Amino acid sequence: MHIKNHPYFGEKLIDPVTIYYEGKPLRAYKHQTIASALMANGIKKLGVTRKNVQARGLFCSRGRCCSCYMTVDGEDHIQTCMKRVEEGMKILPNNADPKIGSEAL
Repeated sequence: MHIKNHPYFGEKLIDPVTIYYEGKPLRAYKHQTIASALMANGIKKLGVTRKNVQARGLFCSRGRCCSCYMTVDGEDHIQTCMKRVEEGMKILPNNADPKIGSEAL
């Protein structure tokens, strides 16, 4: 779902880029957030909860919660509702806690 021509902002979806979700190429547009680009491509599950291992998706869309955290270009826990897409970006769901401290080495 895209607003192709907004009555106030005009046409914004004019610069297509390719992003990769779990290795699969997807079409997105500059100025879109990662979360909105994934939603537009039919991807609603962004990861799983830590405790109950239940699906997480877009919740607040304002960077106030942690529901949209994903791994982007190898960096864990990126707020995809706040980060804009870039050409060639590699995106993975966060299905586990990130490795920290000595675990990361």
